[in-house]
Amino acid sequence: MPTTTLDTRLDGVVGARTAKPLAKAFGVTTVGELLMHLPRRYSRRGELTPLLGLPIGEHVTVVAQVLDVKQRTMQRRRGSILEIRITDGTGSLVLTYFNQPWRAQELTAGRRGIFAGKVSAYRNQLQLQHPDYELFENREDAPGGAKLDEAAALAWAETPVPIYPATAQLTSWNIQKAIAVTLDALGPVEDPLPAEIRNSEEVIAFGPALELVHRPETEADWRRARDSLRFREAFELQLALLDRRRRNGLEASTPRPLGSSQGALARFDAALPFELTGDQRRAGETISAELAAPHPMHRLLQGEVGSGKTLIALRAMLQVSEGGGQSALLAPTEVLAAQHHRSIVEGLGPELSAELAPVLVTGRMPAAERKRALLALASGSAQIVVGTHALLSEGVSFFDLGLIVVDEQHRFGVEQREALRRKGAQPHVLAMTATPIPRTVALTAFGDLEVTTIRELPPGRKGIETYTVPELEMPNRAARVWARAGEDVAAGRQVYVVCPAISSTEAEAEGQGDAGAPEEPVTAEAAERAVASRPLANVADTVAEMRARPEFRGARIEGLSGGMSSSEKDRIMSGFASGEIHVLVATTVIEVGVNVPNASIMIVRDADRFGVSQLHQLRGRVGRGEHAGLCLLMTTAEQGTLARERVEAVASTSDGFELAEIDLKLRREGDILGTAQSGGKSTLRLLRVAEHGELIAHAREVAAALLEQDPELTDAPGLAARIARAREAQLLDNLAKS
Repeated sequence: MPTTTLDTRLDGVVGARTAKPLAKAFGVTTVGELLMHLPRRYSRRGELTPLLGLPIGEHVTVVAQVLDVKQRTMQRRRGSILEIRITDGTGSLVLTYFNQPWRAQELTAGRRGIFAGKVSAYRNQLQLQHPDYELFENREDAPGGAKLDEAAALAWAETPVPIYPATAQLTSWNIQKAIAVTLDALGPVEDPLPAEIRNSEEVIAFGPALELVHRPETEADWRRARDSLRFREAFELQLALLDRRRRNGLEASTPRPLGSSQGALARFDAALPFELTGDQRRAGETISAELAAPHPMHRLLQGEVGSGKTLIALRAMLQVSEGGGQSALLAPTEVLAAQHHRSIVEGLGPELSAELAPVLVTGRMPAAERKRALLALASGSAQIVVGTHALLSEGVSFFDLGLIVVDEQHRFGVEQREALRRKGAQPHVLAMTATPIPRTVALTAFGDLEVTTIRELPPGRKGIETYTVPELEMPNRAARVWARAGEDVAAGRQVYVVCPAISSTEAEAEGQGDAGAPEEPVTAEAAERAVASRPLANVADTVAEMRARPEFRGARIEGLSGGMSSSEKDRIMSGFASGEIHVLVATTVIEVGVNVPNASIMIVRDADRFGVSQLHQLRGRVGRGEHAGLCLLMTTAEQGTLARERVEAVASTSDGFELAEIDLKLRREGDILGTAQSGGKSTLRLLRVAEHGELIAHAREVAAALLEQDPELTDAPGLAARIARAREAQLLDNLAKS
């Protein structure tokens, strides 16, 4: 028989009846994928899992001992009920079986095992109906009839029992059995990690690590194996990111000239009506030097809303234009793209705008207008383009793409950025985000980018006060929200109202604009809220409600959502920017980039439906002019829930970097190497960037040292193959999603 390897199909090892449900539940189809389905925790046979406080309605797995067994006849129908009481010494639970008396022969008093089922309550007693179970071997029985000696009994009791992520149909011990069969069949495992790194980092060889993490004899076994596998994950992730960064800059490009004192950048700077802040000046100097270097720039520029990132990006575009290159600004929504285009035209002024001819490209613009813009790009007459993901399509080509600016980088995946980069000959890349990113996240999710941070805000910027408005607990405060908004409108100021849905029947699937996926973390609580009977606050109903309120008599109130046509969205946003519209009721389509200095109040309805960074971004839409900002977060979420915790966190601080750390703890890391950058299913198995920052940073240093010594990984063919497969998988995944 051929040797079983990590690449062997699983159905050929455990059989189709076992492999099929594993593939359906967890997407594992090979031996290697199954063996990387790691235990979420471990129990010891002598350590009974606490039974007190088990959640009703959830599937649980418990380790317990049978206390007693009772069988009785059902009163209203034929048959019997078997009731087995189990205990952990502090609490008890009843196992109930209908018409299965034979189980009394197995589940005898004193037997210990692992039991799994859905918790319910009957007559004030927690129970599991028809639970699955696996009994531990009875240590009173031994070959020859002798009892196990004391040392063997202690070893048996202390042997860890792996508890796997499981489903109601696929229990933890069924997964454990499949893994045991697979490990028994597995041949020698080649270790891709070089021996010198294994030795210096005290990492267990790959094969033994897999064995010990699934079949440990002591707690120390699985801890050493888990730590070794965690280092491997951090190391290979950083190696892949550094390798991609190195490959992106392999070909030296001819440095573009910085321009003379009469160049576009110098003329732009001379016309600025204000002085750059210290952070802006330092960021500009760093980027300017990299634009003139012989290798492409790959930099992430992060800073709070209003810190001047777009200004720094525009200065970079002007520097590139002096060398004859074109610049493309990629924005996540049509509204933001249009806003950027208007701001660039206004910032450049008539003379520079005529020279650089900035154009706009979005997916919904009229065909004739789009054709003219694409022709200007291809011919080189337009040196700046602002667009949505429409810039990634095959029909868009450039005369000489020299710089890519990606606004709100967290809305785009690495491969989306790469798709645009491939349209030029080694263009520079400047990614921007107003969602501050902790260092460990930057190292992990954006490891192929250097990071520059702007913390300093321009002088004269007014503050923003933020308050939670619990509608159910404080209805009077909720009513006051609309009165306060009416007062600001009467005083000549403007108001935003944000809702999570378009109408009572239509969710804002487009609310994230052209970027695609929503930011809302995929959690049990989010899933529960999604099926709640209470309807979401929506744009259509809110517009009608506000128009009927006496506080807004005479005010012009309009709605805005991602589902509208480009011309309609542009008309409404232009009306709000000019002051003709007094109240804008919108979805998160206005989350980023929209600049209306006269807007003083941001009201977010059902604020618990949004993520921390979303709320922080929305708050940043106000307080941008001479008036202080006010952000009111309306919520019906109960105190103590994760949803309420998010809202309270945003109200507690305006420091985006502090909120970024909070956000990281409340949501998962997302698909680090793919296109999904929000929460939900994480591609990381053992790493958690909120907890393992030092390990990530250290793994990056080790990976960088290896690549410096052996750039092509010639002496580490196993690693080279894994990195190549990861690179190919990312490209195939990107093609499948495009």
